[in-house]
Amino acid sequence: MTTPSSSVPGIRFLLGGALALILTGCASHLRPPAPIENRTPQGSSKPAEPERLPPGHENAGKPGYYTVKPGDTLIRIGLETGQNWKDISRWNQLENADLIEVGQVLRVVPPGQDPSQVASRPVVTPRIEPRPIAPPPAPVPAPAASASASAPVVPAVPPAPATPDDDVAWMWPAQGAIITTFEGTRSKGVALAGKEGDPVLAAADGRVVYAGSGLRGYGNLIIIKHNETLLTAYAHNKTLLVREDQVVRRGQKIAEMGASDTDRVKLHFEVRRKGKPVDPTKVLPAR
Repeated sequence: MTTPSSSVPGIRFLLGGALALILTGCASHLRPPAPIENRTPQGSSKPAEPERLPPGHENAGKPGYYTVKPGDTLIRIGLETGQNWKDISRWNQLENADLIEVGQVLRVVPPGQDPSQVASRPVVTPRIEPRPIAPPPAPVPAPAASASASAPVVPAVPPAPATPDDDVAWMWPAQGAIITTFEGTRSKGVALAGKEGDPVLAAADGRVVYAGSGLRGYGNLIIIKHNETLLTAYAHNKTLLVREDQVVRRGQKIAEMGASDTDRVKLHFEVRRKGKPVDPTKVLPAR
């Protein structure tokens, strides 16, 4: 039988297709594998940068240094350490005293002064000036006692000697009654009652190291440094009458009583020794 001519092209097409499939399969075995695409996010292959440590971290915990806490300002640090905030800024070469960060470690003793010796000085309660008292009555002779009944004599313990820094002549900064007593934690001083505009007096000779309203919770505040270890703070004033770096004398009017940053007219008064609150009633003369 003769094959129709119309079927020849079809056979040729099938043979050509089969040959193409065979050649394609061979080529797939010979073709090199496609490169692996790197889908790692750009830059993740770089080594992690070391964590930045705050300035002065190498001095953390050392005597004479202070680690900045949340909410701190140089003014508060000066109050807590008994220093002038301007001195702290200068000792640490701060370009901007308003820019300090949590964890930063600041020097709070003068350069050249041994911080360990400063921290180890004994804490002595400031000496109160002696006041005249009435002479004691004449002693009444006691009846003689037998030697066996006599009690041993216990020698009196001499008081701790006062340091030159404690030799300060004090007076009360206002005449009002005490309406809040010293508690150390919740109340770091005493509050004295009064009327708006009543005079606020310097409790002792000294130099003003702060006068302003930059310390939250204190209102219009004055801080006076009396020597290397003692300072006083006068808060909630209506009007401030002195400026920073001004020398003041005991009894000088430095402010007028008010109610700034508080709920009533009063004077909040603090005494601090090396930045630690001291009960003013244990320092000032008895009323």
